[in-house]
Amino acid sequence: MNIKSLLLGSAAALAAVSGAQAADAIVAAEPEPMEYVRVCDAFGTGYFYIPGTETCLKIGGYVRFQTNFGKDRSGTSDWDTFTRGQLQFDAKNDTELGTLESTIVLQTNADTAGGQNDGGNNTFLDTASFAIAGFKFGYYYSWWDDGIAGETDALATNTLFNSISYTYDGGAFKAGVSVDELEGLGRSPIAGNPRDLPNDFGRKDNGVGVAGMLSGSVGGVTATLLGGYDTEREDGAIRAILSAELGAGTFNLAGVWASNPNAYYNESEWTVAASYEFKATDKLTITPAAQYFSDFAFIEGVDAWRVGLTAGYQITDGLKSLVTVQYQDVDNGNFRGQRVVGGDEVSGFVRLQRDF
Repeated sequence: MNIKSLLLGSAAALAAVSGAQAADAIVAAEPEPMEYVRVCDAFGTGYFYIPGTETCLKIGGYVRFQTNFGKDRSGTSDWDTFTRGQLQFDAKNDTELGTLESTIVLQTNADTAGGQNDGGNNTFLDTASFAIAGFKFGYYYSWWDDGIAGETDALATNTLFNSISYTYDGGAFKAGVSVDELEGLGRSPIAGNPRDLPNDFGRKDNGVGVAGMLSGSVGGVTATLLGGYDTEREDGAIRAILSAELGAGTFNLAGVWASNPNAYYNESEWTVAASYEFKATDKLTITPAAQYFSDFAFIEGVDAWRVGLTAGYQITDGLKSLVTVQYQDVDNGNFRGQRVVGGDEVSGFVRLQRDF
């Protein structure tokens, strides 16, 4: 080996060592893995996994623009317009006890006039509940909130309570029982109610109500029986609803009987209502309906009746309209020795709603 070869080899080795040291001196940081939102298809469309958890969340709601018409709808005129925004959050995850689910609904109404139907300008918690293994706890709408198709019927009075309930769901057969806190509840006025009747029951705080439900379906027919007992007033009500697929729509028949005014029903001693939800086209639904009240507002001998027509149209995906017109007639009568003037009234609303 000559001197030239030795020098070239030494230079090459020195360069390799220097290059290795330089490479060790500059270390690029590894990027942290990014966790993208994953779609959760276990509970239907619209759910996604909350990052870092196995809980699925769904966000929805609507924006509503509505004009009501009828006698003194805004307090000073016969029409009133308001806007409403509602947000709903549904969270679900599987556990060893079954699906744990929860719902929160927030609602905001905007109406400078503060009309009868929306309560003016306010933001409030509409629903907050959780459920597991058939049990449900929280502030939510009861079975009394389920009526028949259309906007004509008055088949319940108070429907929103702090409650504990249990529901057995066997598919075609369902049964349930609930215990409801009855606090600060009064009469929910409906169009045409005599204005000089007392508006509350003088109830105490923390009253208790008990409700039971049975429902069964066979083919296109569903029957539901519901009862509610107000332990404070020691009175209650029973309601039955029958719905059946008939022709191009669904026929609904309902009846309610109440022993006396109570938290669940105080519109009349007994009533019967019917509606037919007709699917005119893929986008247009028309629902005529009627209801008869005996001993309206629990005034003996005073009857009332109501007829109405509701039309809903799906304008496009996520945008729909609803128009309803109601006519009601109430007899004259006497209440505790005082004359009550009934009369007739036309009311309704026009609504545009964007759902998401």
